Amino acid sequence: MREYSVGEVARVAKVTVRTLHHYDRIGLLSPVGRTAAGYRRYRDADLDRLQQILFYRELGFPLEEIAAVLEDTQTGPTEHLRRQHALLRERISRLEELAGAVEHAMEAAKMGIRMTPEEKFEVFGPDYRESWEAEAEQRYGTSPAWQESRRRTSRYTKADWQRLQAEGAALHERLAAALAAGHRPDSPEAMELAEEHRRQITAHYYTCGYEIHRGLAAMYLADPRFTATYERVAPGLAQWLHDAILANADRAER
Repeated sequence: MREYSVGEVARVAKVTVRTLHHYDRIGLLSPVGRTAAGYRRYRDADLDRLQQILFYRELGFPLEEIAAVLEDTQTGPTEHLRRQHALLRERISRLEELAGAVEHAMEAAKMGIRMTPEEKFEVFGPDYRESWEAEAEQRYGTSPAWQESRRRTSRYTKADWQRLQAEGAALHERLAAALAAGHRPDSPEAMELAEEHRRQITAHYYTCGYEIHRGLAAMYLADPRFTATYERVAPGLAQWLHDAILANADRAER
């Protein structure tokens, strides 16, 4: 049976030797053997346990709780994998929610929301951060579209924003349905939805001509935060909407 030095384990697991020494001192990962000179020697079972420790640490478990989990003799390797899979799915779901909140905040910032902090949290979710507005203003603040948007949206109430959120969500559902139905981005159905997307922006925020709409389409692919918004609605939707917007603009400008 192969044995590993503490340095070899640290290198393979991408942790420090000091971390492994600490785990040994607190009884979380004590190697099964030592050399005659007292140096720690790890075996495959130790590496398996270290892998479990690092997984739970990545998910934010305190060391004391990890020790209790791993010492549970009623939980075998298969059950640990099931538990880890469930924890990962929860983490992914949470990250998707956070990404969605960021996208809502970025859109809200770009459009110059005029709500109280409490109302912003209520409309855009508990993960809303007012600091995201500064980023949008820095990027778009000198553009005519930004100025127009701030002027128009400054009069919007919380109820207005809730209505616009619902309207946008309904359009997203129709976009996803068209994608699922197999409509090509340059099909009449897809281009009509792209046109509705453009008209919504024009009706509520700023005059969105076809060249500006093309720019938004490019941003939906270039900025991973915007891409994620549409990918959460339906996988592949960001690219599909991008292509539909371009096809609709080309059709309108012929």
